[in-house]
Amino acid sequence: MSTPYPFTAVVGQDDLRLALLLNAVSPRVGGVLVRGEKGTAKSTAVRALAALMPETEVVPGCRFSCDPAAPDPSCPDGPHESRPGARRPTALVELPVGASEDRLVGALDIERALAEGVKAFEPGLLADAHRGILYVDEVNLLNDHLVDLLLDAAAMGASYVEREGVSVRHAARFLLVGTMNPEEGELRPQLLDRFGLTVEVKASREPDQRVEVVRRRLAYDDAPEEFAARWAGEEAAVRQRITAARDLLPSVRLGDAALRQIAATCAAFEVDGMRADIVMARTATALAAWAGRTDVLAEDVRQAALLALPHRRRRNPFDAPGLDEDRLDETLEQFGGQDGDGAEGDGDGDDDGPGPGGPGGQPEPEGGPPGDGDAAARPGSDGDGRPQAGPGGAGGRAPARASEPFRTKVLSVPGVGEGAAGRRSRARTERGRTTGAHRPRGALTKLHLTATVRAAAPHQRARGRGGPGLVVRRDDLRQAVREGHESNLVLFVVDASGSMAARQRMGAVKGAVLSLLLDAYRRRDKVGLVTFRGTAAEVALPPTSSVDVAAARLESLPTGGRTPLAAGLLRAHEVLRVERLRDPARRPLVVVVTDGRATGGPQPVALAGRAARLLAAEGTACVVVDCEAGPVRLGLAGRLADELGGTAVTPAELRADSIAGVVRDVQGARTRRAA
Repeated sequence: MSTPYPFTAVVGQDDLRLALLLNAVSPRVGGVLVRGEKGTAKSTAVRALAALMPETEVVPGCRFSCDPAAPDPSCPDGPHESRPGARRPTALVELPVGASEDRLVGALDIERALAEGVKAFEPGLLADAHRGILYVDEVNLLNDHLVDLLLDAAAMGASYVEREGVSVRHAARFLLVGTMNPEEGELRPQLLDRFGLTVEVKASREPDQRVEVVRRRLAYDDAPEEFAARWAGEEAAVRQRITAARDLLPSVRLGDAALRQIAATCAAFEVDGMRADIVMARTATALAAWAGRTDVLAEDVRQAALLALPHRRRRNPFDAPGLDEDRLDETLEQFGGQDGDGAEGDGDGDDDGPGPGGPGGQPEPEGGPPGDGDAAARPGSDGDGRPQAGPGGAGGRAPARASEPFRTKVLSVPGVGEGAAGRRSRARTERGRTTGAHRPRGALTKLHLTATVRAAAPHQRARGRGGPGLVVRRDDLRQAVREGHESNLVLFVVDASGSMAARQRMGAVKGAVLSLLLDAYRRRDKVGLVTFRGTAAEVALPPTSSVDVAAARLESLPTGGRTPLAAGLLRAHEVLRVERLRDPARRPLVVVVTDGRATGGPQPVALAGRAARLLAAEGTACVVVDCEAGPVRLGLAGRLADELGGTAVTPAELRADSIAGVVRDVQGARTRRAA
């Protein structure tokens, strides 16, 4: 809509509003990463902030929004003459998930540069966002190399575009805001660290507050202009307060006591590097300016830690996010104290504005009981209809806990794919080693210089070139073919039947699957989970980029009953069929975790063989993790692997440091089967 929702009308979400306002006061804080479930006003708050920001003065006609008072000396549109600037609203630029590298950083016309000697540059979204806000919804779904470019520009305040020796540099200083739903996958730790602050948001569980959210939203949808007019006074007050805090910011004093507390807090939570200390210092300074004070207090340091450290603390991929506030308070108290001039005070500054709490009688911070999250599986019955006293199966025992995860060897899909960039299987990608060249299909993006020269060389005499130099025409240009690695869909098909239910054995099985999930996390894969027991199979987790959710479902996996192996394989086949329609470029890798027994339903062995051959006929890469134990081994998992056209490995052989040698490649198993 043309009339944005007022920032001060957002109900609750105090941490989110405060983090955004601190970045508005001091863009050097480094942006905000907003994590939370859908429908929690993430996008609404960001768009509302843009309307709240003071207007920006720019050089008229400059595509890079240079400041008339201090224009960029290397601006591609410069040099700029001294003349009055034009005022405009603060720019809000949204980066779509499917954006290309050229759309983000801009594009050099390589064809004109080589053929005509013209350095033509078309600015990208980073140029549009200069001195404004760059909003990236679902930042965790962006390709990794785009996130790298985005965060590098945010850290350096400039964007560099280089294509075969032709380069352009322009300023790119912006307030970076990213939003993500953790259930759809996480960012890599080194990318999380580049965001200044992080905020976890969730819908309120307080009925009165939820009612107020609905009431305001309906009023806005019915009459946006009228609704915005009712909040105009509060919006103006916050806008003035942002301006006042910006003016006060250079005068804020960060004393030695506050610096000691910052350093001690970062050390106590074992954050890597020094970026956390710097961000905390800038955030605490912005908090003091926002409160109208010129001294940083202990309460500012505490609030800065809660915003700047949760995504930086050292933790395992499946650990819950957040900060231990008791430990934080102990650290601040231990290293507290006063500066020589008594800078540490009681914090009685002016702090009655919109963050947290908001102006104009905004609601108090969210109350009510915290969300209960994913509840454990409730008692039910096993596949044979025998009642279970609890999720663990007979006897009401809790599900077996996974054994300690380990580093696994690489399981990959044979051949060369064209899927999303990752770290598992070979693929043709935008980045990687150059393996060949071809005529460009569409716009030229990666020039293969040697192939281009080779194509142009035979025509030089016909083109009238008698002296040094080379005449290159459009038909001579060659696109580089590059090979890197892609991410895959790793679909786990886990046998949860009674034959797998021995607690020590199931713990080892879960440990092996958890280890493979960790490997999928590192390699940027999507994962899915199909389980089978009793008389049927179910999709415990549809394909997702969140290995955290997969690990949680695995931990609470119920066991017991017969082994409907055919049902599990057929359900996996159906999941893959649907996923191919959604994402045809992403190749699957099916990991079947079983002892190979098939006892559920009529003719279980024959049906399991037919289901396995169905997957093999479609060329699906499969690995069977053989969980058979005991002194007498039937070799059923190995036979299943042969039917699938894949390979069988034991949990011990999955270990990266095992003495069993390199895990057998899927292609090798197919070759043996064909022979």
